Amino acid sequence: MNMLEKVKEIVANQLRLEVENISDDASLVEDLGADSLDIVDIIMAFESEFGTTVPEDDIADLRTIRDLADYVSEHA
Repeated sequence: MNMLEKVKEIVANQLRLEVENISDDASLVEDLGADSLDIVDIIMAFESEFGTTVPEDDIADLRTIRDLADYVSEHA
């Protein structure tokens, strides 16, 4: 499973969505309906899954599925 697919799986689980309905460039807020609490839950799931910490300053830059996959690839 590539990183984009893993990211989609985690986001789908957190937002209770079907993985097939999430595009690589889907916006977490505008396209997938995530609110600020959802974003925190998603970040916590990533930190747990990949053994990394996402600094608060970086969270604002993680707007799309691709942003998340790129970030995890670079920092995990």
